[in-house]
Amino acid sequence: MWYYLIKLTVSALIIVAVSEIAKRNSGFAAVIASLPLTSLLAITWLHIEGSGVTQIANLSQQIFWLVLPSLVLFLVLPMLLRYGVTFWLSLSLASVATILCYLFLILILRRFGVTI
Repeated sequence: MWYYLIKLTVSALIIVAVSEIAKRNSGFAAVIASLPLTSLLAITWLHIEGSGVTQIANLSQQIFWLVLPSLVLFLVLPMLLRYGVTFWLSLSLASVATILCYLFLILILRRFGVTI
C-alpha cells in the first residue's frame, strides 16, 4: 500500500512541478518536460518490483519507437494555435493526428518484425 502511495506521490509531484515552472519559465519547463521522466520512472519502478532485464529492455525499445509519433502532437498543436484555432479544437486535432501516426508507425514496424 505504501509503495503505491510513494509511486503516485513522486509521479504527481513531477507533473505539478513542470506545470508550476511553466508559469514562470516555459523554456526551463520544456526542458524538464522533454526529459523522459515518465519512462525513467516506469523503468525504475519495474526494476524495484523485480522485473527482469529483458522486460525492462523491451519496454525501453518500445518507448523509443513510440516517441517518434508522439512528436507530431508538438508540431501540430502550436501550428494550429498560431493559426487561431481554439485551444480545445487544436488539442483534439493534434491528438487525432498523433493517434493516426501511432497506428501508421505500428503497421510499419510490424512489417519489419518489430512488435509493440
